[in-house]
Amino acid sequence: GVESGAFLVPLVSFTPYFAVAALVVLGVVALLRCRAAVAVMAVVCACLAWLVVPRAIAGDAPARGRPLRVLTANLNGGRGDAAVITDLVRRLDVDVLSVQELTFSARDRLAEAGLEGMLPYQISSPELRGPEGSGVYSRHPLRERTGLFQPVGHHMPVAEVSLPGGSSVEVVVVHPVAPVPSTVPEWEAGVASLPPAPGSGPPRILAGDFNATLDHAVFRRLLATGYTDAADATGQGLMPTWPHGRSLPPLVTIDHVLTDARAGALRVRVFDVPGSDHRALFADLRVAS
Repeated sequence: GVESGAFLVPLVSFTPYFAVAALVVLGVVALLRCRAAVAVMAVVCACLAWLVVPRAIAGDAPARGRPLRVLTANLNGGRGDAAVITDLVRRLDVDVLSVQELTFSARDRLAEAGLEGMLPYQISSPELRGPEGSGVYSRHPLRERTGLFQPVGHHMPVAEVSLPGGSSVEVVVVHPVAPVPSTVPEWEAGVASLPPAPGSGPPRILAGDFNATLDHAVFRRLLATGYTDAADATGQGLMPTWPHGRSLPPLVTIDHVLTDARAGALRVRVFDVPGSDHRALFADLRVAS
């Protein structure tokens, strides 16, 4: 929570790696028998372990509820493989798909791949190119909600999905700008602008590329309003989602599915998507009726 500025904000994303590095340093100073350094590093390791280790430990399984399978995928300026996305929707029996960096051509390729046959309802705000476009596809009828919050960053549509039996759930497609040196204030404002967990009304789910990890203070403040991170709750909180398709493997976890207190996650998985620099994130949820 001490991060600020163009240097520290990205650096905070690597906190789990600092925890491993701290253990290595502790071992070195222990071998050197430097008692003062051992004491300091032991405290540092304990603090980092307190932050990081719980992410690998699953919490209690959610109470019984209606299944809702959510997939979120950043399409990397529309370059993500539409056939792979569509195949994931089919294999995982996805109910709601949140897409970021949706372009007009990507929307057309998703339709050609057969996505709309499985998820026939959609709200989309595609762009010709770049990261601004977003969309949500659903197996069940949906309607766009406006006025819930004032997005800061890219398009972030809100859909109310009508579930069988008369209940509904809100889905917010999340995509604030990335915290590069010139946009750190806008990034923080974007995460801070996201709607808090509601105390009444339909259960709310936030799904997308948050460009933030569990170690960013602004993200933790959002969680503190009453959200739970699906990956963290299922012991998968250290599963990285970005960058994908580069010389290095994925290193940080910036794609998330958040649920309010009336929903919970049974399992979370990630999948590679050719053409995208993000892994797709799948959450098998249970939503209170």
